[in-house]
Amino acid sequence: MKKEIICISCPNGCALEVDVENGKVLSIKGSECKKGLEYAKNEILNPIRFVTTTVKITGSSLPLLPVRTSMPVPRELCSKIVKKASKIKVKAPVKIGQIIAPDILSSGADLIATRSLK
Repeated sequence: MKKEIICISCPNGCALEVDVENGKVLSIKGSECKKGLEYAKNEILNPIRFVTTTVKITGSSLPLLPVRTSMPVPRELCSKIVKKASKIKVKAPVKIGQIIAPDILSSGADLIATRSLK
């Protein structure tokens, strides 16, 4: 089965054609650099993403605090992390980089604030 993806490892944005069979990458075409080859393998075999969302905050002028994971997590955990975050409520003040939920869903990633709120 051939899959087409766009590489985001560098500014080139190469259109990659990846031939996959039985969970194995057979060939990768279209990469202009080595980063594209590695990106394609990882994207097909073990896709990971940063999760960005919001959590509720009290005692602030804004009702929501933007947060993200401290590292990429497996793609299949992304919606579960967003759902878990929707149930979190923090109290102001919060500083940028502050850990809001350590090791969220045992992913190895912390949920951290991406904005300071008084």
